[in-house]
Amino acid sequence: MASIRNIKKDIDFLVSEVISDCYTYMMLYNRKNEEKVVGIINDLIISRNKLIERVNNPDKDLDTKQLKQHFKGIYTDLFNFIDSSFSQLSELSKQ
Repeated sequence: MASIRNIKKDIDFLVSEVISDCYTYMMLYNRKNEEKVVGIINDLIISRNKLIERVNNPDKDLDTKQLKQHFKGIYTDLFNFIDSSFSQLSELSKQ
C-alpha cells in the first residue's frame, strides 16, 4: 500500500497537470470557452479537496484489508475524474 504522503502527491500532481492544460488551452485559443474551462478548473479543485479529505480521514473502524480497499477506491475515483476532466477539455478543443 502506498503511503498517505504519496497518495496526496499523486492527487496534487494529476490535478495540477489538468489545470495547466486548461490554462494552456486558454492561451492557445485566445480565451475561447473561458467560462467552461474555468468550470473544469473549479470542479478539479473541489474534487481535489474532497479526495484529500477522504485520504486524511478514513474510518477508524477499518481493518487493514478494508483500509487498502478504501485507498484503492480513492485512486479509482481520482483516475476516473482526471480522465473525465481531460475528456471535457479535449471536447472543447474540437469545437
